Amino acid sequence: MSEEQQQDGREAGPQESSKLRGPAANFAAFCEVEFERRRNSGEPFAEDEYREAMAMTLRRLQAQKGEQAV
Repeated sequence: MSEEQQQDGREAGPQESSKLRGPAANFAAFCEVEFERRRNSGEPFAEDEYREAMAMTLRRLQAQKGEQAV
């Protein structure tokens, strides 16, 4: 994870994913398992791109949750 991601809070690691609920929590849990699987596969893996895509999706899921609450 880049320093910029840390400062922006764009990373959804284990501490952040514990605050999530519903589909966002399920997605974050899936991503963490998939992340570890890919990291340990021995094949090339664009870790930063994966984390960025995960964070974008989580932000969208949380935004949708907020829209539904209105």
